[in-house]
Amino acid sequence: MDICIRPIGKVDGEVISFLRDKLKQVFGCCKVLIPMDVPMDAFNPYRNQFNSTVILLKIRPLCQIVLGVTEVDLYADRLNFVFGEAEVGGNRAIISLKRLRPEFYGEEPNYSLLKLRALKEAMHEIGHVLGLLHCNDEKCVMHFSNSIIDTDIKDWKYCTRCRAILERKGIKLNL
Repeated sequence: MDICIRPIGKVDGEVISFLRDKLKQVFGCCKVLIPMDVPMDAFNPYRNQFNSTVILLKIRPLCQIVLGVTEVDLYADRLNFVFGEAEVGGNRAIISLKRLRPEFYGEEPNYSLLKLRALKEAMHEIGHVLGLLHCNDEKCVMHFSNSIIDTDIKDWKYCTRCRAILERKGIKLNL
């Protein structure tokens, strides 16, 4: 599986490298593309956030799956914020590190926790691109995260049921 990471704006290089290495381990191939600028037409000054759908549609699908990673705060229609968004069955996804950082919640910075949260959201959005929907198993990475607590509860891996769906589609994972 050909996965590419597209930094959007200035993004923490250590987190990008961590994601590249973990996604390469799981899916067999992952490379980092040159960064793209944050599209300013996605910015909503009333919310002080960026519309994830607008940014998602500006990511050029240069690989089988392109995962945009940004530091800006994202929202989607009818939601106060999103950790990420994906084209279900498409080839583009995006995650934001903004609300994954412990310091966003007034806690001390914790790089290990940030990287784990980023991996969970990356695996979740890639799962959507691969056709998976939200899972009822709160430990599955495909469980919907309504808050950072939900993200922290779940694992970074797909549950047995979700893995079986991917395997039936011929998608091999190294988990």
